[in-house]
Amino acid sequence: MLKFIVRRAVWTIPVILLVILLTFTMMKQIKGNPFQVTERAVPVSIQRNLDRKYHLDRPWYVQYAYYVKGVFTFDLGPSLVERNQTVNDKIKENFPNSLKLGFFAMTWAVLVGVPLGLLSALKQNSITDYLTMAFVNSGSAIPNFLVSTLLIYFFAVRWRSTFHLPTNGIESWKSWILPAIALGHAPMTIFARIVRGSVLETVQQDYIRTAKAKGLRWRRVVGLHVLRNSLIPAVTAAAPLLGFLITGSFIVEFIFGIPGIGRYYVQSVNNRDYAVTMGLTVLLSAIIIVANMVVDILYGFLDPRTRDQRT
Repeated sequence: MLKFIVRRAVWTIPVILLVILLTFTMMKQIKGNPFQVTERAVPVSIQRNLDRKYHLDRPWYVQYAYYVKGVFTFDLGPSLVERNQTVNDKIKENFPNSLKLGFFAMTWAVLVGVPLGLLSALKQNSITDYLTMAFVNSGSAIPNFLVSTLLIYFFAVRWRSTFHLPTNGIESWKSWILPAIALGHAPMTIFARIVRGSVLETVQQDYIRTAKAKGLRWRRVVGLHVLRNSLIPAVTAAAPLLGFLITGSFIVEFIFGIPGIGRYYVQSVNNRDYAVTMGLTVLLSAIIIVANMVVDILYGFLDPRTRDQRT
């Protein structure tokens, strides 16, 4: 297992380099300059000094080399738009909020989606199964901005006197409830469908029939054999879903007024702030890479048969 972890860590280096190159290339295709926006127009002489300071007057491959050096020394550079602000400063300021929101949303998705999928599979072709899957399938078709709007309407307008849940900013722990539900709604439906399909396949296996034939209680069979083996596909989906929850929370952050990294990321693209855009892209890509690595490690614990194949 240790050899596999080291090998995967080494392979992240070329992946990160490729991500930087693709992001760098796409940013170069955007017309304009971070210093030539109308409200921040600067004289030509100052423009030349700024280009020289931030290496914008150098060939693209030189700029790319400078940036790669900064990434591997954990220096993502200064913001080209906001004075006296670096990319590291903006990450420290905004990223914790997105990380908390993503964690709460993932917790909601797992705690609700996995039991729903398990219940639906164990009650296959029953009214419980039909109602559960109707809820899951209809929920997967609703975008998170509509879920956010409905949550605000019901919990902040119609039932405000009962629940007292904030809908703007971060005032207390209650401020995270509605955004986490809105953001974790879609992953919750994905977990439910994955677990249901996996459980239906697992209960048909020979070792499940053998356990039942030995007289083991059905609850013990489900908890010890069915659920453990059925969680492997859910763990596989957890890594990209976690990346989605942390990086794709812009709409939810905007609706609920949460100062997260998603909203700032879009602003940096609109402002052509190359350093911030690339810095956040590298950070979010690293999160997904690490999440996938964690998934591979969890494989070894959930299914020991995969441990020898991956070491």
